[in-house]
Amino acid sequence: MAGGHVPKLVTHRARVAVRLAVAVASLLTLVGSGLAWATYQNFTAGVRHGDSVPVLGKGQRDIDGGDEDILLLGNDSRAGATAAELRALSTQDDGGSVNTDMMMLLHVPADGGKPTVVSFPRDSWVSIPDNGKGKINSAYGDGYAAAKTAGRSKVERESAGIRLLIRTITALTGLHVDHYVQVNLLGFYRISNAIGGVDVCLRQAQRDHYSGIDLPAGHSVIKGSQALAFVRQRHGLPGGDLDRIRRQQYFLSAAFDKVLSGGVLLNPFKLHDLLHAVGSSLLTDPALNPIALVRQFQELAGGNIRFATIPNDGAQLIYPDGVTTSIVAVDSAAMPGFVNRLQGLPADPALAGARPATPADVTIDVLNGTAISRLAGRNADALRAAGFHVDVVDSTDPTAATTIEYPNGMQSAAKAVATQVPRAVLAETSSVHKVTLVLGSNGVQASSLGSGETPTSGRRATPDQPNCIN
Repeated sequence: MAGGHVPKLVTHRARVAVRLAVAVASLLTLVGSGLAWATYQNFTAGVRHGDSVPVLGKGQRDIDGGDEDILLLGNDSRAGATAAELRALSTQDDGGSVNTDMMMLLHVPADGGKPTVVSFPRDSWVSIPDNGKGKINSAYGDGYAAAKTAGRSKVERESAGIRLLIRTITALTGLHVDHYVQVNLLGFYRISNAIGGVDVCLRQAQRDHYSGIDLPAGHSVIKGSQALAFVRQRHGLPGGDLDRIRRQQYFLSAAFDKVLSGGVLLNPFKLHDLLHAVGSSLLTDPALNPIALVRQFQELAGGNIRFATIPNDGAQLIYPDGVTTSIVAVDSAAMPGFVNRLQGLPADPALAGARPATPADVTIDVLNGTAISRLAGRNADALRAAGFHVDVVDSTDPTAATTIEYPNGMQSAAKAVATQVPRAVLAETSSVHKVTLVLGSNGVQASSLGSGETPTSGRRATPDQPNCIN
């Protein structure tokens, strides 16, 4: 307009529009806040509470100081399912007992460091207090069965199972569990539906009648019964129970990202659907604040979390009482170092004072724990060029973090390798007889090779990309 003059009518309309927009936004904020508050109130009122966590026994001490450890576990209950949900869950036949197939410990450092989710393979062969040796998932069943025999209620039976599982984990790791959250099969089914499914990528098509999985190779968005099947399948997977653990960690990480990227925790309407899905399916200890837990999970999204599995020597066959049993052998020698790293402490005090050995005096194995072709070969060549002797060059099970494994007494040799792979985790273990470099998907490799290839992200994943999973 000539001279830049703006008619009064236009400016008046603009002011009215701005005021209207502000009023509408304010109303939506008030409505949203009210809905969020009502949702939180209903959510907390609907959560079931079991018994308190077990206190430390005589001679036990809380080795993790002010850190917080929350046990996350799932059971097979379908209580409260509708007829349609029961039909959808009827394919979930891999399990079917009161044992639990998912056991994770959320370790939250007191100093604000990154939390870690520690997985316990269900077939881990451990000592169960007052019940001898057995698979770790049977601890829940042993406690549940004893309470049932005593005529306890359903909540009391579940609490007894959880308490015995907590005692088992404390005896195994030394960590004191502060809280627990149990979600049943129905809850998991509803949660995956409430967030609109989760993006996953499979290297190979999977079809298994035990779990009910039926997914193609490549990218899929899964929810409901297929989400359950994805995290429960072990038949047909090369690593069996250990591959199931990787599935669970993969799914949990993708679910955290979906919740954050979809704005679920910041949108009162979406949050209402999510909390409605999970509330009645939870059992927690009385001291756990559900709202604080929701906020905690908000902090875990967006990659602000690490995943780990307790140290183990893989699947093995044992013959207790003459019966062939497949187990996951726990690496007890590596457990103290693993727990130390979890708490941000030196994993091996003897390592701190060790001087790096001369490369020519060190023989190492190099293993590729990724889907990146010839990664072990390239790193072996780089280490030979640095003066090391390389023995075995091979592949191994998928590994998240590059690790320098070493047996006790080879701290100096391990430290020498660490000078060439400076960001690798050092781990003492009885599962190796010489220093072993295990290359993981975090991209850490010999420094002379520069930054390693890391898994790509996004919706266009193809089956041969490293971010796909078995």
